[in-house]
Amino acid sequence: MTNIEMRTHNVYENLSATEKKVADYFLSHIEQVFNQPIGQLAARAGVSKVAWVRFCKAIGFDGLKDLKKSLFRELSEQSVGQETPMTFSDIREATDVAQLIASVKYNSIRAVADTVRLLDPASVEAAARLILAARSVRIFGVGASAVVAEDLYNKLLRIDRNVCFCRDLHIQLTYAANLTPQDAAILISMSGSTREVLELLELAKRCGTPTIALTKFDKSPLALNADTPLYLSAPEILPRSGAMSSRIAQMVAVDALFSAVAHLDYGRAAESLEKSHESCRAHRVRRAAGSHAE
Repeated sequence: MTNIEMRTHNVYENLSATEKKVADYFLSHIEQVFNQPIGQLAARAGVSKVAWVRFCKAIGFDGLKDLKKSLFRELSEQSVGQETPMTFSDIREATDVAQLIASVKYNSIRAVADTVRLLDPASVEAAARLILAARSVRIFGVGASAVVAEDLYNKLLRIDRNVCFCRDLHIQLTYAANLTPQDAAILISMSGSTREVLELLELAKRCGTPTIALTKFDKSPLALNADTPLYLSAPEILPRSGAMSSRIAQMVAVDALFSAVAHLDYGRAAESLEKSHESCRAHRVRRAAGSHAE
């Protein structure tokens, strides 16, 4: 699947009825699109030329020419047989446990690959520099995203960043209300439409604080209003049986962001990581020489 197809799937539900007709035609004729002029595409999709332009902009391009250029490059680079399609994506669609395990494996691998393709290196670096320049970094996330937020909190703590996170929403609201323009706010929500996270975003914006979002590629309120969005992708369907591949996608972004922060301030990060490692060494159980697990 190309990056452009991923973007289309991610924004599909938020497209207008006319834009969905364009998306449906585009996804069904992906390899022919860059050979057809806009008039022909409009006629075959049963829409206007303007609808094609609106669709292109909805998935992040300036227009059809820009989309075709990227599409041609991606199709040229894509190797045949790289992916093995599967006919199920969630718990209820598996016929047995073996198929269920295979589904988890496939969806996790795809979440990693698709997210890596969507992550813009310039945006990751910009977010890392915001973190390094911030007086304090405050992380926000609820529900399953709170697990990811806590992981990022732990990582940044290990390299001696001044970082805050608490799962309690009232505490998050409290430290969001006391943000300043010298801080940085990181908001995590796969959907980008979680009411609590949007409330926290509004508080951060009101304080003039730079905002970083980890969210799926979509025209969601979080993606549209954060200063530096880092886009994710995960092959989950609704109704979901729980955040699985979406959590994997978020963790990939967290690891990429953490690695960028550590890379840009490597001397301090390496020293702090060594101190963190040493501080926990005494709490490891030592095995007797020659012993092995039974």
